[in-house]
Amino acid sequence: MAGRSVNKVILLGNLGKDPELKYLQDGTPVTSLSVATNNNYTNQKGDQVKETTWFRVSVFGKQAESVSKYLTKGRQVLVEGRLRPDPTTGGPRIWTGQDGSARASFEITATTVRFIGSGQRDGAAPGAGDMGSPDMSEEDIPFE
Repeated sequence: MAGRSVNKVILLGNLGKDPELKYLQDGTPVTSLSVATNNNYTNQKGDQVKETTWFRVSVFGKQAESVSKYLTKGRQVLVEGRLRPDPTTGGPRIWTGQDGSARASFEITATTVRFIGSGQRDGAAPGAGDMGSPDMSEEDIPFE
């Protein structure tokens, strides 16, 4: 495949807040999701470390409306899509948390969003059992 490249990301994480549905000027629905993934490990000193990485996910079209209707904060999702670098830096979006520390999030354009776990809204789509939410606080959510 000379000359071809692939940019595909697969995430399994939890929503940091309820989805936000908006419409583009041409009427196309777009929903923004704030998805957190956790990585737990023991460092060289023997301390337990929990790292949370944030992803801002954009979902377009009919799927955007479904995601907005059925997903809520804390719900686990599987997202497939492509990574979009920050146009200014070429890397993740850098911002400052409420505690003054540097934070980063990654921008994803979703091609598929799968609902995992049980729904919290009436009529929510069926899932495969709730698998918990990430260890986070409201101030850790970058997209208020």
